[in-house]
Amino acid sequence: VQLVESGGGLVQPGGSLRLSCAASESIFSFYTMAWYRRPPGKQRELVAAITSDGSTNYADSVKGRFTISRDNARGMTYLQMNSLNAEDTAVYYCNGFDVDYMNYWGQGTQVTVSS
Repeated sequence: VQLVESGGGLVQPGGSLRLSCAASESIFSFYTMAWYRRPPGKQRELVAAITSDGSTNYADSVKGRFTISRDNARGMTYLQMNSLNAEDTAVYYCNGFDVDYMNYWGQGTQVTVSS
């Protein structure tokens, strides 16, 4: 399974972006889909995750600002990001964990928040 992210770019503080992750097949078999990010000079961190039954989990730093969603049939996972600030600047990665305990990663998409 291949995961391809899109939707990153340059945005001003306070702005919004919607990231998309397209899987090469449906994601019904994926127990968890998630978004991670790697800020400049820092380690990768979990941003948000969503299970197959729709349960979500968010990093404290993005709660109330980011929303994760998934469309199993279309193989899509989304991350709606609002009220962006400079600390959200990072490479964002899509991750999928399936029922066979296989872990998949996308290539990443850059998000830069700057005026």
